[in-house]
Amino acid sequence: MIIILQKSVKSIQLVLNEVLGYLNVPSVTNSAFTQARRHLKHTAFIELNQKAIVEVMYQDNEYNRYKNIFRVLGIDGSKIILPNEKNIRDEFGSINFTNGKDDQIIGSKPQATASAMYDVLNGIAIDSILGHSRAYEVDLAINHLLFTRKNDLILADRNYASYRFLSELINRKVDFVIRCSSNSFNVAREMFEKKSFKSRVVILKPSDPKQIRELELPKEIKVRFVKVILDDGSIEVLVTSLIDNKLYLTEEFKEIYNMRWGVETFYSILKTRLNIENFTGKTAESVKQDFYATIYITGLESILTSDINEELKNKECKNEQKVNKAVSFNAIKNNVFDIFYKEKDTKIMLEKLESLFRSNPTTVRKGRKVERKKSSPRIIANFHKRVKKICF
Repeated sequence: MIIILQKSVKSIQLVLNEVLGYLNVPSVTNSAFTQARRHLKHTAFIELNQKAIVEVMYQDNEYNRYKNIFRVLGIDGSKIILPNEKNIRDEFGSINFTNGKDDQIIGSKPQATASAMYDVLNGIAIDSILGHSRAYEVDLAINHLLFTRKNDLILADRNYASYRFLSELINRKVDFVIRCSSNSFNVAREMFEKKSFKSRVVILKPSDPKQIRELELPKEIKVRFVKVILDDGSIEVLVTSLIDNKLYLTEEFKEIYNMRWGVETFYSILKTRLNIENFTGKTAESVKQDFYATIYITGLESILTSDINEELKNKECKNEQKVNKAVSFNAIKNNVFDIFYKEKDTKIMLEKLESLFRSNPTTVRKGRKVERKKSSPRIIANFHKRVKKICF
């Protein structure tokens, strides 16, 4: 399990030689390691994340909240490219790709749909799923709701603005702020087109009453639509359960929805800093092991760096600083056996890590705006070859 948590970009055999040499244990072959990991279930890493990260984060009730009330949870999905093996295709499916000119299909590649419910203010994944390539993101999101509780606020992008998802949330008494597209609801379309109505409370009814009835969901729901004007003058329309316009002013929703960016950053860390698509095995089970082990590592990093981030935040300097994640993930992975395996003094180990976390902090540039650009295969290939920095 610790070797999987360490997950290096090196070959498994090189990692085994280094690790077992460090432990003064005779080395084993890549084949022996592959056979041994077949006896390990990926659910071990899911349980590890729940017990050692999620429960630890909230056990003393001292964690970051919005307005000292809400635990803010961003839900989002992302596509993950998988190793091209038959058993992986059978488990997760594949997607076709075209030549980019006349949309002629020239091949396919195995892919999974990842979904996560991420605490954007505390930096941990409360629940994550690695699903089929053609899984419906709303179905995956509904599974996350098993892990919600009172005073949770769900943030989600426009892919989730459906009557079914809103009614599931209301049925479970979970608050939400979700971005709408212009064709999601009639009210949203009107607010995009008209200059009036910055906030409206309406009763929604389903377009498919039979499905909603079969799912035993409410036949109608009361929600609020809020129009947000972005800095560039463009319009966004949000749908929310926060109906009271005295408690939740229309002007607040821009700030609330901007917090959803935390889950986007989470996926960026998974794919760049932690190189999640560099899988260490060629089976569906090894893919799941790597995925859920990486999720656990992100939560561990957030817990271990939380005190230092608070220290840097309160430090008197021109710009706010925070722990450099390239440094923190490198420190954790390089010391993974000292953290989990060797019987060393915990205090000394934590002091060593905290010293590394304090080194080379990164600056938080508030108000910085970066234009989002569409990516092409050429741009992505160039990023992975020449730009992306591997931290382990």
